[in-house]
Amino acid sequence: MDVAAENNEQNNTMPDLDVMRIMQMIPHRYPILMIERVVDIVLGESATGIKNVSINEPFFQGHFPSRPVMPGVLIIEAMAQTSAVLVVGTLGAEAEGKLVYFMTVDEARFRRPVTPGDTIHIHVTKQRKRANVWKFKGEAKVNGVLVAEAVYSAMILDEK
Repeated sequence: MDVAAENNEQNNTMPDLDVMRIMQMIPHRYPILMIERVVDIVLGESATGIKNVSINEPFFQGHFPSRPVMPGVLIIEAMAQTSAVLVVGTLGAEAEGKLVYFMTVDEARFRRPVTPGDTIHIHVTKQRKRANVWKFKGEAKVNGVLVAEAVYSAMILDEK
């Protein structure tokens, strides 16, 4: 085992993930794949997803043409996808390709609009895990400013 892998194992961390690795871990694809990177991964605990918001996003055609704003539900979806990557990374290769379904979304708050050119940092933290149900707290920030937050739970299922 190399030194980096040994350090990751000892610290319960995982190397940063690019979009190609994310797509191996979760089934989401364009236009619903909402994260391009996952960084600061602490297996079983937390992770940060990165979403670069572009004017070319398909939802901006109708939300809103005169003042483009990213829909809040898609910010929550980015939280869920970041959490799904954390779950799959924590459970290991046997979990890759399994679906992670929303069960609840609570305490959702949208603080500021997200617009083209913004980079969202989606911080997710596991609050608890019981069997195949995971509960998370998510916070989305742009330039360090909180733009959205939610508490949500999801269930991982094997649909193969």
